[in-house]
Amino acid sequence: MQIFPTKIIDVFEIIPKVFTDSRGFFQESWNKKDFQRLCNLDLNFVQDNHSYSKKGVLRGLHYQLKKPQGKLIRVITGKVLDVVVDLRKNSNTFGQYLTFDLNHRNNKQLWVPPGCAHGFLVLSEFADLVYKTTEYYDPEDEQCIVWNDPDLNINWHLRDIKPQVSDKDMQGNFFSNSPIYE
Repeated sequence: MQIFPTKIIDVFEIIPKVFTDSRGFFQESWNKKDFQRLCNLDLNFVQDNHSYSKKGVLRGLHYQLKKPQGKLIRVITGKVLDVVVDLRKNSNTFGQYLTFDLNHRNNKQLWVPPGCAHGFLVLSEFADLVYKTTEYYDPEDEQCIVWNDPDLNINWHLRDIKPQVSDKDMQGNFFSNSPIYE
């Protein structure tokens, strides 16, 4: 496993070892001891999620305020543009975002720490995105920043894609009005 820090503190891009032969491949997608040793983080995952979406589906930008979730994200089929926004008020990168190309061919994973919003856009015909969380989902605590917030000005690389966004996500807050982490 290789771990690459990013410009947002505690956000890591992860490349697992993949063993390939004529039969297919094998990869270890999570190893607590290795992650703890390489990232100095002792994580306890409590929930696994699986999101299947069609091309053009844009989900996010989601986060939980009182019960923030850390997320270990990977794509098992297809390709997505993954977006992370730092919402930690005391962070040097508060209000900044990063984008990542996650797909089933590059096998990259992404660690999104508690205190960040997360979203993604499906670029392939469909995509299966799976992620582990460090906190349970709480619909009463769920927050959303609208995907096209003018202050964040996220480059979603839409090109020929008209995003399909849920009504719930379209009603997200603007970044300037969003509750944030202290």
